[in-house]
Amino acid sequence: MTKASLCWFRDDLRLTDNPALASAVAHGRVLCLYVIDESDERRARGGASCWWLAQSLAALQADITAKGGKLLVVRGDPAELVPHIAAETGVDHIAWNRRYEGAAIALDKTLKEKLTGKGLRVESHNANLLNEPWDVTTKAGTPVKVFSPYWRAARLRGEPTAPRPAPKRIEALELPALLEAMMIDIEALGLEPTKPDWAGGLRAEWTPGEAGATSRLTTFLEGALGGYAEGRNRPDYLSTSKLSPHLRFGEIGPRQIWHATQLARESGQAAGQPADAEKFLTELGWREFSYHLLFHNPDLAKVNFNSRFDAFPWRDDDHALQAWQRGRTGYPMVDAGLRELWTTGWMHNRVRMIVASFLIKHLLIDWRRGEDWFWDTLVDADPANNAASWQWVAGSGADAAPYYRIFNPVSQGVKFDPDGVYVRRWVPEIAGLDDDTVHQPWLANAAQLDKTGITLGNTYPRPIVPLELGRERALAALATLKPA
Repeated sequence: MTKASLCWFRDDLRLTDNPALASAVAHGRVLCLYVIDESDERRARGGASCWWLAQSLAALQADITAKGGKLLVVRGDPAELVPHIAAETGVDHIAWNRRYEGAAIALDKTLKEKLTGKGLRVESHNANLLNEPWDVTTKAGTPVKVFSPYWRAARLRGEPTAPRPAPKRIEALELPALLEAMMIDIEALGLEPTKPDWAGGLRAEWTPGEAGATSRLTTFLEGALGGYAEGRNRPDYLSTSKLSPHLRFGEIGPRQIWHATQLARESGQAAGQPADAEKFLTELGWREFSYHLLFHNPDLAKVNFNSRFDAFPWRDDDHALQAWQRGRTGYPMVDAGLRELWTTGWMHNRVRMIVASFLIKHLLIDWRRGEDWFWDTLVDADPANNAASWQWVAGSGADAAPYYRIFNPVSQGVKFDPDGVYVRRWVPEIAGLDDDTVHQPWLANAAQLDKTGITLGNTYPRPIVPLELGRERALAALATLKPA
C-alpha cells in the first residue's frame, strides 16, 4: 500500500517554506485539508478576517491544484473532523504547523494523542515564527517580560534557518465519495459580506494569497525600505511593508522575510541604509515577542498582564465608544485612523497607538473594547499582536508604555502628518482647512469655516472631550490604583 499523508492547513496558507506540507509530500500521496472551525473553543474570526480568509483559501486552492494536488475544505469541529477524515482516507501520516493560542494548543495536543493512539504518525512543525516561544528565556530559564533582552537573546541564537522551496509537485490522494460530498465550495462558505457589502475598500487595497504576499515584499524591499527607520512613523508616506495580514494568514513566513531582506541588503538590491533593514527586522522581533507573551499568557486578550490594572475604574460609555469606532470624535488624527480601518481593514501602526491611547486614556474605556473592535475590523487581526499591543498602550502589558504616557492626538498629528495629507485623505470634510487648523478645526475662525463649508457639530463633530480634561481624568483614575 502506497503511503499517504494528511496535511492540515491552518494559519499557514502557502506552499513555500511550509514544513508540514514538505513533510507530507515527502511521505507520499497527500490530502490537503482546511477546516472552517465552528467549535466553541476558539475565538471566532472577525468580519475582515473572514473576508481575507475567503480570498486566501481560493488562492491556496489554485496553487495546490496547479501542483497536481487537491484542497479539501470542510466546515465543523476539527476535533471530530480530522480523525474522521484520517480514518476515511486511510492515511498513516498527519502533519500540521503549530499554533500558539491556548485553545489551539489544547486541541492539537488532544488530537495528537488520539491519532497516535490509533497508530498514525503525527508531526507538528514551526512555520510561522523565527523562534519557538519556549526557546528564548532569561538566564534563569523563565519567560522574558521585556522586549530588549528578549530580542538580544533571540539574536544570539543565530540566523534563522533558510526557507524551503515550494514542492515541485503534490501527488493528490484520491478522495472517497463520502469526503467528496463533504467538500464545500469556497464561495459557498459565506465568508464574504453581502448585505451590506462593506468590502469594496478591502478589494481595492489588497491581494490576498501567497503571490500577493511575495509581490508586496519585493515592492517594499525595492522602495519603501529606504528611509524606513524614520519613515515608518509617517502615515502620510507609503513607508511600511503592509505585510502584516499576509503574515497573519501565513501566506508568507518570517524566515522568508528575514532572508529576503538580508539577501537584498547584501546584494545592493534593497533600498535604504543598513539601519532601515535592521529596524524592519526588529519589527519582526516585536511580532515574535508578542507570540512569546501569548504562549506564556493564553488569556492575553482578556486578562491584564499586570494584575494591578484589574482594579482600574473604566467608564462604561457606549456613546463615546461608538463615536470612536465611527471616526466621529472631533479629533482628525483619531478619526482618520478609524476611517482608514473601516475602509481598508488596516491602520498605520503609529495611528494605531494614537487611537488606542485616546480610547483608553482620554475616554477611559477598557482596552478590551478596543481590542474587540480591532479584532473584528482588521485584516491582520492577530491573536498575539493585537492583544499585546493593546495592553502595551494601556500600560497593563509586558514592557508596556506607562499609563501616564498619554498621546495628544493634535501634537501627534502635527508631528507625524505635518502637511495634513493623511487627515485630508480620510476626513475629507475638513480638507479645505489650512495646515495650522486641519488637526484642530475648532481653532479655525468663522471666515475659514464658512469658506470651507464646515459647520462644527454638524458637518464635522466638535471634540468629544477636551484634551486637558481627558488627561486629568486619566491621571486621576491611575492614582486610584495601588502602587506597583
